[in-house]
Amino acid sequence: MNLLYANDRRGQYPESWYAATATPTERFAVLKGAVKADVCVVGGGYTGLSAALHLAEAGRDVVLIEAQRVGFGASGRNGGQLGSGQRVEQDGLEKMLGADHAKRLWQMGEDAKDLVKSLISKHGIDCHLKPGVAHTASNAGDLGHLHAYADHLRTLYGYDQIETLDHAALQSVCPSPDYVGGTLDMGAAHLHPLNYALGLARAASAAGVRIFETSPAHHIETGKKTIVQTDAGRIEADHVILACNGYLGGLNRKVAARVMPINNFIAATEPLGDRIKDVLPRDVAVADSRFVVNYFRLSHDGRLLFGGGESYGYKFPADIAAKVRKPMSVIFPHLRDVKIDYSWGGTLGITLKRLPYVARVAPNVLSASGYSGHGVGTATHAGMLMARAVQGDADGFDTMASIPTLPFPGGAALRNPMLVLAMTWYSLRDRLGV
Repeated sequence: MNLLYANDRRGQYPESWYAATATPTERFAVLKGAVKADVCVVGGGYTGLSAALHLAEAGRDVVLIEAQRVGFGASGRNGGQLGSGQRVEQDGLEKMLGADHAKRLWQMGEDAKDLVKSLISKHGIDCHLKPGVAHTASNAGDLGHLHAYADHLRTLYGYDQIETLDHAALQSVCPSPDYVGGTLDMGAAHLHPLNYALGLARAASAAGVRIFETSPAHHIETGKKTIVQTDAGRIEADHVILACNGYLGGLNRKVAARVMPINNFIAATEPLGDRIKDVLPRDVAVADSRFVVNYFRLSHDGRLLFGGGESYGYKFPADIAAKVRKPMSVIFPHLRDVKIDYSWGGTLGITLKRLPYVARVAPNVLSASGYSGHGVGTATHAGMLMARAVQGDADGFDTMASIPTLPFPGGAALRNPMLVLAMTWYSLRDRLGV
């Protein structure tokens, strides 16, 4: 089964709150016939749009093909959180990669946030960018870790934008009975993810990128010139950038062995009105400390956008709203009766170590994916790094590519069942508060 069409209609965005409130772009044409370009970008999410935009601004002739619509995948469906650092915390990176590499990755995470903010400002992207992401704990052990980590960032990295919150302080931010405290990172931010993607697409098109939608890549033939074949066309290019994340399919076996698609789900409630004060009296995003993370924020029209629950097969559950309501009712039991107006699923890419897989998979084919839920900033930045690498400046690309990324054990046949077993165990730990 093809993930591109397992849960969605061809050429249509999902029926999400994001799609309902997005500033639409023109529908880009389907690629027909043979075209040539300096660079072919495969995938119209943050990674591909950023790569294409930066290459076009540098004077390269760029063709971008998207199997569905630009921003169709995780880039247009996610929780909208622009987090600090990498998906793995710095103390974990220090143990995994050493202090020097960890510090470079921290700075790249900060660069990623700055890049997103600068692109929004430069191109006038109306995506309701707002500061603040809180990280919350449901038990004393997790709270101690969050506070110690904030001190670690302040002491070793000079990062002073995180405030530690005891129970009373957190209640003024997020009055959930489930949380005992947390931290508030005012250097992080949240936004309307689909509007951000569509803004990047408009900027890339204005810079000269030739964008083609509903034009899935079926085969890539590498060589001195690389040929990308679609349903009704082909692109001959000097370089190819793979930016497909969870929707890569069989385009590259090396990437597919290391980046696994999983599904995540979000619901948008009815507008909360006066009930906002009992949910998020401060307009910040929240991510909790569970292994299967709950994440949420307010929409600009006063809804709670709540993400929770994962699945590992191709198909989304029949009742996504019920799946999300279950964890939402744990965090906010007083919202058990709230009406859910929208619910949707999305497919993202994860790696074993929850760090992106960035690689040169052929001499003139670059790939970046597997952002593991940290893609708003990291994917945008990875696209820029690949654009620079194509132009001969591979320093940042090589730093990310040097992160060791192992294939999932068991290959494609066994990785899903093994992940289900692991995630079932961690979900049980979350429920037991272990």
